[in-house]
Amino acid sequence: MPSLLLGTTPPRPATVLLVHGGGFVAGSAFGYRHLGGALALAAEAGVVVPEYRLAPEHPFPAAVDDVVRAYLWMVDSGTPPGQVTVAGDSAGCALVMSLLVTLREEGMPLPGGAALLCPAIDLTFEGIDEVPTVDADKPPGLTIEQLQGFAAAYLAGHPVDDPVVSPLRADLTGMPPMLIQAATGDVVAEQAHRLAEHARGQGVDVRLELYPVATHDFHVFWSFLPEAASAVHEAGTFARKVRNGIGASTGTNGTTG
Repeated sequence: MPSLLLGTTPPRPATVLLVHGGGFVAGSAFGYRHLGGALALAAEAGVVVPEYRLAPEHPFPAAVDDVVRAYLWMVDSGTPPGQVTVAGDSAGCALVMSLLVTLREEGMPLPGGAALLCPAIDLTFEGIDEVPTVDADKPPGLTIEQLQGFAAAYLAGHPVDDPVVSPLRADLTGMPPMLIQAATGDVVAEQAHRLAEHARGQGVDVRLELYPVATHDFHVFWSFLPEAASAVHEAGTFARKVRNGIGASTGTNGTTG
């Protein structure tokens, strides 16, 4: 399972697994080295970014298998699972949730926490009429049809209501604490609210943080967007607490704005 290991100087143990976004069809570990590096600094930890296989050449469950393999490598390397934070952005959050459900189904140890950055976890993308654009005279960079096409390429006919790929339909009882961050102007922001509500309803410790930003996946702009830098800092704080076992969530079923 090829991966990047990003860290600080001096190096610290790898306790964060970052699953990159890209709609299951794009993105790479190399392309996410900047966000992974920022998270490594914020978490004061090594960050593993797996180069999981992409659709359509490698549809479900290839990406899930790869993420599971990367996580188990961390555990097999001596990191206690309870000290590991699994993080993802956008569609990477769907893979993080698939990882959690798969681990529990297979009777394998769960990580200590999950950080979900702008989660895109409902692969039907229902309830979204259109993707907004900054310039009314120009079409959006992505359309709902394209997003649905990415999901279809990933699923390749696999049922979208399978709990492994649809966390809103999964039993999340016993899952580790979750930090969910979303931008208020994100076209899929509602999915963050729905995931938080669903998880809380099944007893999961959840903190939902909302940031006044108008774009999806705003974390990748951490180098110049203050809200993104703040969000990455909070995600790092969450991961430090998970590693140190001093209270995995940053709040008690709270919501911040």
